[in-house]
Amino acid sequence: MTTTPTVAVVGVHGHGASHVRNVTDLQERGLATLAALVDPRPVDEGVPWYPDLDALLARERPDVVVLATPIPTHLPLASAALRAGCDVLLEKPTTASLAEHAALLEVVETTGRLCQVGFQTYGSGAVDELARIVGSGELGHVDGVGAVGAWVRTAAYYARAAWAGRRTLDGVEVVDGVVTNPLAHAVATALLVAGARTVDDVADVRVDLFRAHPIEADDTSAVVVETRAGVRVSAGLTLCAPDRSPARVTVRGTLGTATLFYETDEIEVRSPRGTRRIRCGRVDLLTQLLSARADDGVALRCSVADTGAFLRVLEAVRTGPDPTPIPAEHVVWHGDGPARHPVVADIEHWCARVADEGATFTELGAPFARGV
Repeated sequence: MTTTPTVAVVGVHGHGASHVRNVTDLQERGLATLAALVDPRPVDEGVPWYPDLDALLARERPDVVVLATPIPTHLPLASAALRAGCDVLLEKPTTASLAEHAALLEVVETTGRLCQVGFQTYGSGAVDELARIVGSGELGHVDGVGAVGAWVRTAAYYARAAWAGRRTLDGVEVVDGVVTNPLAHAVATALLVAGARTVDDVADVRVDLFRAHPIEADDTSAVVVETRAGVRVSAGLTLCAPDRSPARVTVRGTLGTATLFYETDEIEVRSPRGTRRIRCGRVDLLTQLLSARADDGVALRCSVADTGAFLRVLEAVRTGPDPTPIPAEHVVWHGDGPARHPVVADIEHWCARVADEGATFTELGAPFARGV
C-alpha cells in the first residue's frame, strides 16, 4: 500500500491562502493530504491548526512543509522543517541575505532533504522553449537579456504588514523592495534565461535604487548583472507605473529577439523566420516537489542552489545605499486613502531603456535620477 504525502502550510493568509487552495486541490486529486495549517491566528478549515511551526513539529512530522511567511523567517523556519525530516516548499525570495542563503544550502546538504523555492517561472514550459530557441541559433549570438516590470502598488499594499516596504525591522534584515519581492520573478527569470543560476554564475551586479512611496525600500530600480558567461542581464522595475503592464523578459540576439511574458507563459519570437507567438504551460512547483520525493531521478526545478544568482542581486540591494527619494516634481499621486499611489513621469519608457540598453537609470540620464 502507498499513502499520499502529508502537507502542512505555514502562513495561510495573503499569498499563503493560494497554497492552501493548491494543496486542497491536490488532495481532491489524491496526490497529497492537507495535514495541518500553521498561523498565529486560529484557522478553522477542518484540519489541525497550530500557532507556530515548533508547535506543529512537536506533535507531528508532515512529509512536506510549505512556508509562505515573511522574508526574515525563511532561514529559521526552513532549517527547522528540514532538520525535522520534512521536505520544504519555500516562498521566494529564498532568504534575506547571501550569508543566509549559504547557511540554508548547508542545511539542505547536511540533512539530504529537498527544498524547492517558489520562483514559479522555473516550472514554466516557456522557459524551456525559450532555451530551445536560443540553442537552435535562430536568434543568432545573444547580446543580452532584459527584463521590464511596470506595476502599481498602493498605500494599502505597504500598510498590510509591519515588514512591508522595509529594509530592516527591529534590527532584522527584511529587504522588501521591488527587486527582491514584487518583481523578483522578473529578475530571477532573466537570470535563468541567461543561464545564471548559482552564486558563481554572477561576475558583477550594479543596482540603482529609488523610491516614490514613503517607505524605506526601493519601489523603482534598475539592475545590471554581468554573468560569468559574458551575458549582460538588465532589469528596469517599478511599482509606480500609471497602470500595470505585463512583465516581460527579452533575449536580444544578432538575428532577432524572443520575449517571454512570464505571467502567462507566452513567447513572442521575431527572427528571419518571421513573427510568431507561442503559448506554453507550467509545472506547479509543489507537484514537482512531490514528484522528486517519489523518484530520485527527478531533479527539483528550483532548488536552493539554483537561486544563488538571484541572491547575488538581493545582496547588492541589501548592502547598497538606501534608495533615493524621487524628487516631487517627477511624481504625480493618484487616488485617495488606501488606494493612493504615485506615478513617476515616463517611468515605463525608462524601464524599457534599462532593459534594452543594459544601463542604469542614472547612467541613462533619467530626469528623476539626475543630480543624485
